Amino acid sequence: MTALKPVSLDDKYALDRGRVYMTGIQALVRVPMAQRQRDAARDLNTACFISGYRGSPLGTYDMQLWRARAFMQKNNIEFQPGLNEDLAATAVWGSQQTGLYPGAKYDGVFSIWYGKGPGVDRSGDAFKHANFAGTAEHGGVLAIAGDDHVAKSSTIPHQSEYAFMDACIPMLHPAGVQDVLDYGLYGFAMSRFSGCWVGLKATAENMDSSASIDIDPLQLEIVTPDDFPMPKGGLNVRWPDPWLEQEERLHSHKLPAVLAFARANRLDKVMLDSPKPRIGIITVGKSYLDVRQALDDLGISNEEAADLGLRIYKVAMPWPLEPEGLKEFAAGLEEVLVIEEKRPLIEDQVKQILFDLADRPRVIGKRDETGATIMPTNGELSASSIARLLARRILKLRDHARLRDRLAFLEDHAKTALKPVTDFQRIPYFCSGCPHNTSTKVPDGSLSFAGIGCHFLASWMPHRETKTFTQMGAEGTPWIGMAPFTDYKHMFVNLGDGTYTHSGLLAIRAAVAANVNITYKILYNDAVAMTGGQPAEGAFSVLEIANQVAAERVAALRIITDEPDKYPLGTNWPDFATLHHRDELDSVQKELRETEGVTIILYDQTCATEKRRRRKRGLLPEPEKRLFINQQVCEGCGDCGVQSNCVSLTPVETEFGRKRAIDQSSCNKDYSCAKGFCPSFVNVVGGGIRKKTGAQPETSARADIFPILPEPVLPALDHPYNIVVTGIGGTGVVTIGALLGMAAHLEDKGVTVLDQIGLAQKNGSVVTHVRLAKKPGDLHAVRIAAGSANLLLACDMITAVGVDSLSKLSLGDTTAIVNIQQTMNGAFTQNPDLQFPAEAVKAALKSSCGENSTHFLDANRIATALLGDSIASNLFMLGYAYQLGQVPLTGEAILRAVELNGVAVDFNKKAFLWGRRAAHDLATVEKAAAPVVEQPKHLDLAKSLDETIERRIAELTAYQNAGYAARYAGLVETIRAAEERVLPGSEKLSEAVARYAYKLMAYKDEYEVARLYTDPAFRQQLDEQFDGKFKLEVNLAPPLLAQRDPETGELKKRAYGPWIFTAFSLLAKLKGLRGTAFDPFGRTEERRTERRLIEEYFTDMEEVARGLSSANHAAAVTLASVPDHIRGYGHVKERHLKKAATRREEALEAFRNPEATRDAAE
Repeated sequence: MTALKPVSLDDKYALDRGRVYMTGIQALVRVPMAQRQRDAARDLNTACFISGYRGSPLGTYDMQLWRARAFMQKNNIEFQPGLNEDLAATAVWGSQQTGLYPGAKYDGVFSIWYGKGPGVDRSGDAFKHANFAGTAEHGGVLAIAGDDHVAKSSTIPHQSEYAFMDACIPMLHPAGVQDVLDYGLYGFAMSRFSGCWVGLKATAENMDSSASIDIDPLQLEIVTPDDFPMPKGGLNVRWPDPWLEQEERLHSHKLPAVLAFARANRLDKVMLDSPKPRIGIITVGKSYLDVRQALDDLGISNEEAADLGLRIYKVAMPWPLEPEGLKEFAAGLEEVLVIEEKRPLIEDQVKQILFDLADRPRVIGKRDETGATIMPTNGELSASSIARLLARRILKLRDHARLRDRLAFLEDHAKTALKPVTDFQRIPYFCSGCPHNTSTKVPDGSLSFAGIGCHFLASWMPHRETKTFTQMGAEGTPWIGMAPFTDYKHMFVNLGDGTYTHSGLLAIRAAVAANVNITYKILYNDAVAMTGGQPAEGAFSVLEIANQVAAERVAALRIITDEPDKYPLGTNWPDFATLHHRDELDSVQKELRETEGVTIILYDQTCATEKRRRRKRGLLPEPEKRLFINQQVCEGCGDCGVQSNCVSLTPVETEFGRKRAIDQSSCNKDYSCAKGFCPSFVNVVGGGIRKKTGAQPETSARADIFPILPEPVLPALDHPYNIVVTGIGGTGVVTIGALLGMAAHLEDKGVTVLDQIGLAQKNGSVVTHVRLAKKPGDLHAVRIAAGSANLLLACDMITAVGVDSLSKLSLGDTTAIVNIQQTMNGAFTQNPDLQFPAEAVKAALKSSCGENSTHFLDANRIATALLGDSIASNLFMLGYAYQLGQVPLTGEAILRAVELNGVAVDFNKKAFLWGRRAAHDLATVEKAAAPVVEQPKHLDLAKSLDETIERRIAELTAYQNAGYAARYAGLVETIRAAEERVLPGSEKLSEAVARYAYKLMAYKDEYEVARLYTDPAFRQQLDEQFDGKFKLEVNLAPPLLAQRDPETGELKKRAYGPWIFTAFSLLAKLKGLRGTAFDPFGRTEERRTERRLIEEYFTDMEEVARGLSSANHAAAVTLASVPDHIRGYGHVKERHLKKAATRREEALEAFRNPEATRDAAE
């Protein structure tokens, strides 16, 4: 066994040389440290200034800089996040002017600006001014542009090269993590030599990927051109400096200096050559890696490529393209094929540079020689599409039997387009307990504009009436252009506190100046949540923002919060501001939409995910209270989801219909779900979540239940080994890729890890590609090619059957290990009947991988039962895969990676071990994970119609008495006899009547709710989830006691303490009063309606029994099932009743006139 090399997580910044495992973002953190060390080696005393604004794929750059603070201080690196991108760019410009003023403490200041594509766009003015002025001799500027080519986490796709061209800023485009570090150092040297800012393109392929790279800061031999005629006074910043002289210097000297530097350092390189070259491939960045992967997919080795006459040119600087190296590359070629994503930046320059050559090759790019489009300018390229293109171009010049067969296979594979397995989509959604679940609501009849930030997700939620958006900082401004031309009088708009600070305040000022009627909802969640929870620059408090907007002369200001008590009397609010609890949001919004002018709602509630982080770090106390749903009382109406919009509400299928439970692992304790009008919500105050130890049982009888596990035979790495990991954002699934990457690094193997997340951290799909090889040089593209996955680790089934994930699978070559946990998507909050397509998903995976290569296990349930938290399922799945011999890394390396990760080390080690045990002996692990108490009976599903009926007879006897149950049994028997007479062997109608006659008869009045709370099953469920000392409170709205909401007229719930259980015991014993003259609750409209529905149903079913035929049997089933749609309590039930009444009328008509109904349908 190969010894693991000594590694620390600080190696990426602490070591001076060697190979280190890091992400692209961390490489960007390393760049200024390496530059400082290079300067020190030349006896230069320099410092670094970094400023910019976060945004995917640079969303976590600032966080990584903060985490490396100690190393940055040692290297004189000053990090100051920008208020916005253009102000940050101006600050960076200022850093280059330090030497123009007295008091400079360093020989020079080199600087980094960073921002995503939209930030590049808004910073154009600052870029042009700063680049015209130039950089300091021992300074230099690297401008990092985060480009999202497919708008995975952006409102439009970006290609920033053209914006940099407009500012005359040269652009470097790295192809991998190693390039990020190297090009960063080249960029600083180029900037110093030429006096230009230098751009560095950052894409998700580089920033979200990880690799093992060489970090020696002195290994790069950077050359200063000796053939460049430096003008008098040089090229660097100076003062005074007339702007026309700046322009002349830029175009006549600085840009030529850029080309001279690129030429002297051979930045653009021939990566593959041939003694008889015919086809030259010019490519850049990710596309270069895709080209190399395409050759691998075609089975073309370096030797065969040379024999075929292929020559590959990897461009480092796509603009301006260095001409001399290009001409040398093109010499002797018949054809040049330019492969680049997005618009033809390089292609156009290649054609221009080669145009005057007497013996120029044919240049093919986005179009071929016939004018046909062969590569798109939109979206992105893939290794598989490039492989097909390369094969076609090669075969045009030379026949090759094997390549022709391979092309036919690839084209056939491409034509067999995968179709979505299901329309059940894993669309990003608000986190559990997110403030925006409440804050983005608008009153009936109102509309809202979306804003940039997490709250943008409201635009994907039809019930939120949130439509269209703008660029960051212009929220609400479209209304200035719309308002004069519409009869619609008012608009709401969402504006995050981060965006408000960035530039949004100006939008408010513009709206006031235009005197339009609009309400800005400033959503203060105390963090820039979309990019990881960073603090908003300036860190304005709610009070400070209130006074700022008051000074803008707004017409009204309302502060809404979930904790009004945190603002004591005497808080210095603006005179016209008022403070409200979040429960008053609807009434406040109705007031403001009738108010003339610009009005403000300042909605104050801390980001739920940020609260969770702070609680884990001990910075925020953990609330004592958790919510629990009594499933027997729950009606499955879904009002809790409607009220809270929360994804921690999960379905539970029971014998008596679908109920709800709260996922305690993901719950962020917002408590909004308890506003659902339902008496099933219980406050559990104190105690804790019941957790098993995860340790091996110690009793003598079970001491050898888990002997020492055999070590699996690991896959060979004769070829790269590809692992696809699928999961849900926010569940820790990316940890798997991080651990595998570090484990491979510990074993000195080649590894790349790509996390494809985008907006997925908000409950969306997360896909990680892990590629392993014997040595780094064996790996090219970080993405796994179509049909090339060796292992699918499906922590989420839905993400696993996404078209992109399915395309990586190959029948007979891919092993799939699938977690069968049925995690609902955000749509379930509004659609209580949404079905999880489990069987369709399983069938698709078995079809893609093979019956014997697909392993299904209930990882969430087992891991949660053993270790108390569903997040354990990630390492459980990894352990399972490892024990099956599907991971080509040692267990020792994986466990060492867990230790280095430093998070919940013991917990994760146990999860990995339990996964291994499950792969070895699943039945025994299932026994260890069995519930600590007997499962409540309502969770056991009936296996026959007779059992269904018998259980309900017993329940109705307990509900009322034997006579009441006998009436039920008689109706069911009548229907069974009628159905057997008409359709022998059919039980659909009998099943429906058995279930829904019971549902109506067992209506949940005060006596029944009390009985169900005294049922032992309630305590069974509690004891399964909680331990320790806790008290219980029940959230109720008793019709005879509860107050009514003055706005809606609906009853308001409140918590009743432990004494309520004594009241329940007494009330349950009074069930004999139900429906009698002595029933104090029986005279309410709700109870009278429930009794009427029972009689109505019996009448309908008696008609069915008399008139049933094969022609109207289906209509009879529909009629018998109408009560399934009558759910909830109080006003919620009233809404369901109206819809059910319509269903009943339609079903009765269809039953009575089956021929007319069939004719109408036809």
